[in-house]
Order: sequence, then C-alpha cells, then structure tokens
Amino acid sequence: MAATYSFDVVSDFDWQELVNAVDQTEREIKSRYDLKDTKTTVELAKEGITINTDSEFTLDAIQTILQTKAAKRNLSLKIFDYGKVESVSGNRVQQVIKLRKGIDSEIGKEISKLIRTDFKKVQPSIQGDAVRVSAKSKDDLQEVIQRLKQEDWPIALQFTNYR
Repeated sequence: MAATYSFDVVSDFDWQELVNAVDQTEREIKSRYDLKDTKTTVELAKEGITINTDSEFTLDAIQTILQTKAAKRNLSLKIFDYGKVESVSGNRVQQVIKLRKGIDSEIGKEISKLIRTDFKKVQPSIQGDAVRVSAKSKDDLQEVIQRLKQEDWPIALQFTNYR
C-alpha cells in the first residue's frame, strides 16, 4: 500500500502574540523617560499598525521597541512591511506598517519551482495562499523542509498539517 504524506507551506503569524507585542510597546512608550511626553500612539488594525509620533527619531526608537517585543514573542520580523513616513498635522510624523500574511502567487511559484527542480519525487501544488507538498516518503518531505529553510524568502514560512 502506497500512502502519500503531505504538509503545507504557509506564511502566517499568531495574532494574539502581535496584540501582546503592540501592547507591550505602548507600555514601554508610556514608561520610558525619553518617549513619555511625545504623545505617541501605536494603533493595531486588521490591515496593519499605525504609529503617530513627534519626529522620525522617536519613530525609529518605537520601531526598534516594536521589533524587539515581536522577536521576544517569536514573531518573525518579515511580517512587517514598512510604509513610507508621512508628515501629518503640525510637526508630527506617521507611518503605516502593513502586515504580511499568506503566500502570494509569485512566491508560491518560486517555492513550487524550487521544489520541482531539486526534488523529483515530490509534488508541490499551490492552493490559495499556501503551497501543499506531497510525496510517498516522509524523508523526502523532511528534505524539502530543510531546503526551504535554507533559502532567504521575503516572507516568514511555516510548515503545517504534516501528515
């Protein structure tokens, strides 16, 4: 009996961990002496994070705090897509950080092509914002996972539904 095994390659993040990281960032902004009087706001929405603050210097400091808090919560920094810094009313600046979730078709095609060229016994298929990889051997799938981890992708990859 020839059973096939499979797993999914996805790009996702834990929403609750992101909420916690943003909350910790806001707490640190309120408690740090150099950021206390800047009237900085960090707002989390479904599509991204909006930072509104006094200057680009404080914006850089807040980005560093956010990245540190996210990394401590095992969130990849590749989920953040930094927009341009915009001047808003007064001397304030604002930046929108979009959140990357899902594998777009171009990256999905690159992953699929890499798997097809390097592994002849493995079949990748693009399914929406994920890539399903199937093979008859679990060892082949483990090799594919290791190979994908070696590449530097512009998005964070996770491997789920390993069956």
